[in-house]
Amino acid sequence: MSKKKSIKLNELDFNNIGGWPQQAKIGLCAVIVVVIVGLAWYLFVSDKRSELEGLEAQEATLRAEYEKEQGKAANLEPLRQQLAQMEQQLQQMLRQLPSKTEMPDLIVDISQTALATGITNELFQPGAEEPKEFYAEKPIALRMIGSYHQFGGFVSGVASLPRVVIMTMHDISLKPRGKEGEAITPNSPLELAGTVKTYRYLDEEEVQKQEEAAAASDGKKGGA
Repeated sequence: MSKKKSIKLNELDFNNIGGWPQQAKIGLCAVIVVVIVGLAWYLFVSDKRSELEGLEAQEATLRAEYEKEQGKAANLEPLRQQLAQMEQQLQQMLRQLPSKTEMPDLIVDISQTALATGITNELFQPGAEEPKEFYAEKPIALRMIGSYHQFGGFVSGVASLPRVVIMTMHDISLKPRGKEGEAITPNSPLELAGTVKTYRYLDEEEVQKQEEAAAASDGKKGGA
């Protein structure tokens, strides 16, 4: 039985590959195939694998964002309905305040209520209105003389007026009006002095003017 002759690389002539033994040619072809496959993997497959991993991470991020936005969208309609209900309630509350045309009569009613309880109005002077976002406030400078019971009756009388009257007090002082050193009793005269503010709602035309004025003011600031 013949033995296969071993091939030594230093005996191969790389300038004459065609003259190599069959085994050497097969071995060279195998090496070339391995090299080609390795380069193809390195140049194409590994690069695409990294790209695939990046796309998978991006997909996970986008999926999380989608689920978050989907949750917001699911809650959007109930929130809109709740906002609409709150706006309706606000409008109903505002409509309980006096209107622009009712305000003069209301001020007279407040003054007459004070007189009806026995209070003396030494000063009852309405000031200029100050419009706000959806209502207007009107200050009233006053100085009244009366007893504790009379002031209590005045507050109760204002609360029972047909329209809702909100009065807030600013810089109000309450002090005895009697002679110095005189004993104070429940019927002793007291002086109530300062400023109160009452409120009314703005009608649609007034609200529109307020919005137009605010938009014009913002436009001037933006163009400055």
